[in-house]
Amino acid sequence: MPSTDSLSFFAVQAKQSSEHTVLTFAARAADVLRFALIDRIGRDAQGELSGFQRPQVAAHIREIRDYLEKPDAVLPNPIVVAFTEQTNVEDLGNGTVRLTIDMSQGVPGLVVDGQQRLTALSEVDRDFQVFVSALICRDEAELRRQFVLINNTKPLPKSLIYELLPSVNDLPPRLSRRSVAADLTARLNFEHTALQGYIKQHTQPDGIIADTVVQKIIMESLTNGVMRELIDTPRGRDRCVRLVSNFFEAVKKVFPEAWHGQKPATSRLLHGAGIQAMGDVMEVLAARMDAKSVEDFREGLECLKGRTAWTGGEWEIGGEIRRWNSLQNVNRDIALLKHYLVSIVKADLRKRARIAPTPLFEQAEGA
Repeated sequence: MPSTDSLSFFAVQAKQSSEHTVLTFAARAADVLRFALIDRIGRDAQGELSGFQRPQVAAHIREIRDYLEKPDAVLPNPIVVAFTEQTNVEDLGNGTVRLTIDMSQGVPGLVVDGQQRLTALSEVDRDFQVFVSALICRDEAELRRQFVLINNTKPLPKSLIYELLPSVNDLPPRLSRRSVAADLTARLNFEHTALQGYIKQHTQPDGIIADTVVQKIIMESLTNGVMRELIDTPRGRDRCVRLVSNFFEAVKKVFPEAWHGQKPATSRLLHGAGIQAMGDVMEVLAARMDAKSVEDFREGLECLKGRTAWTGGEWEIGGEIRRWNSLQNVNRDIALLKHYLVSIVKADLRKRARIAPTPLFEQAEGA
């Protein structure tokens, strides 16, 4: 009599990587849910990332379920499941194996792809088999890496992929650069900073500033700005987080009415265009007046008071008159707003440099 603590399947093994075991077999949806979890992404009380999958999409699941309830429904796309332990593969020859999954110590598998299909199947009263592609990884770090690489070519939300990146090693260069920005963004959102709780992520759905916008200003700074060298100093990431936090704390102090209680729809300061433009202002103040503290940044931002239209009125930008809320998160409008704000700040810095008192030099002896 078979054990209720294990399941066995005849499978076909594909020769791919010497470091991984890749198998395909057929299983009932109910059995897949016995040996694999849908581990949805979240954060614990300390802000640490856990899980992989995006939240359920109820409408999508309902559509799949309605289709699968039809007697002629088929589902050729496989469910991809990854394991790190509690499996045994017995070679039967000719590319076939017997896969035994031990469930005595808990559910060993994680669904890497196909969570919506599997959830829909669990709601259908049919003895329905699906193909399962199984990947046996050496550890959880490799499992996370495979999840990101597999799903990066599929239409998963980019923000979910980006939020997972800091927990994954050995990524392609383009994703490694994004990983640093994603890590700093998450720290700004979940540590005690001026932006704590403000950034919208899969694990912070109530945020109001798009995480990709914050990542963009960080990536630009890491590439060509003040963070390029700062990141490589001792405790560089901590210093980058503090720099951005101090800047936006100063923004709150200079423009309280355009920040507190506002949303992107009611204040262009919290809008994608405003955040990106202010990112350039931060760069100018950090580079040209060596601003680091909240007070440094507040002093540099004072020149913008009375010359913005964050929540009402009109902008006079580049010879154009624009309603306050006509600025959109598109390249042209972002570039216009960046140039406008940075020009004011640079002019103010030049003015202050001209009126600064000339240092007194000691007279030479005998003069």
